[in-house]
Amino acid sequence: MADVTYVSHVKLEPAEGKIRWAYIPAEGEPIPFGVHSEVAEHYGVSAEEEPPATTLDYLVAAAGG
Repeated sequence: MADVTYVSHVKLEPAEGKIRWAYIPAEGEPIPFGVHSEVAEHYGVSAEEEPPATTLDYLVAAAGG
């Protein structure tokens, strides 16, 4: 097995409702995650007027769309 080359040190912090803050080493400021549209409907919460992206949005973007 190859040596480990990178360990991600990400911290998630819950906030009000379904909002979470992600602290990612490469970013200078925490990143908000929330729920919108069908994701909010799935969780049974109302979507905010201008909600932040969901964690799913970031996963899809990281995989290349």
